[in-house]
Amino acid sequence: MSNVISFYDIPSKTGKPWSGNTWKARYALNYKGIPYKTVWVEYPDIEAAAKQIGAAPTGKRPDGTPLYTCPMIHDPSTNTAVSESLAIAEYLDRQYPDTPRLLPPGTTALQHAFMTVFQPLGGPALQFALPATHRYLTPASEGYFRFHREKAFGKIMETWTPTGPERDVEWAKVKASFNTLDGWLQAGKADGPFFGGKIPCFSDFAVGARLIWYKLIFGEDGEKWKDILTWNEGRWAAYTESLKPYEAVL
Repeated sequence: MSNVISFYDIPSKTGKPWSGNTWKARYALNYKGIPYKTVWVEYPDIEAAAKQIGAAPTGKRPDGTPLYTCPMIHDPSTNTAVSESLAIAEYLDRQYPDTPRLLPPGTTALQHAFMTVFQPLGGPALQFALPATHRYLTPASEGYFRFHREKAFGKIMETWTPTGPERDVEWAKVKASFNTLDGWLQAGKADGPFFGGKIPCFSDFAVGARLIWYKLIFGEDGEKWKDILTWNEGRWAAYTESLKPYEAVL
């Protein structure tokens, strides 16, 4: 077991992985069938863990200091640390070429482009999703999560989620973002149910990661999640179900 990849993820109160960022890499590892072990890291400890394994920062904070985030992996077989989900996918394809490809030949540039436009589509949902995420975190992480997001948004978290008629207006924007995503998916429906055609690729796992994040934080029996499952002729219920074989937590 000494050569098993260490996969760094953020815990929750329930013990279930929740992050829409880290699930992209977890799906990738499970899809490729690469042995790994989860190393749980609380938000305040991510930077120290990254520096310990030699993982690079994934961005900068507003004050210019390095920002370290999960997911990260450390592969002892090559003594390599990689951070950020798409970079992890590229590393896994390169280092383990005999496993199913996450970025099939000829799709790398397109999948990079997909991620560039896919990420902002989640913007309208943040006012609903981030407060729900905060309630899902462990005490060791929730203070850190609140401080940095309130600093970024410039207001306290309790005021983020709209109520009354405004709630319906803003939730309609979330539905519209899914309509856009569904339009892209349906443009290639003749090739198969995934962005990868008949089999999933990294872009599919990015979509699946966002869906499983919403499922967990809104609750399987929650109004918002049940609403999402009805959108686009039930597309997202089927999509979520199709990725279940890759949801192992090792």
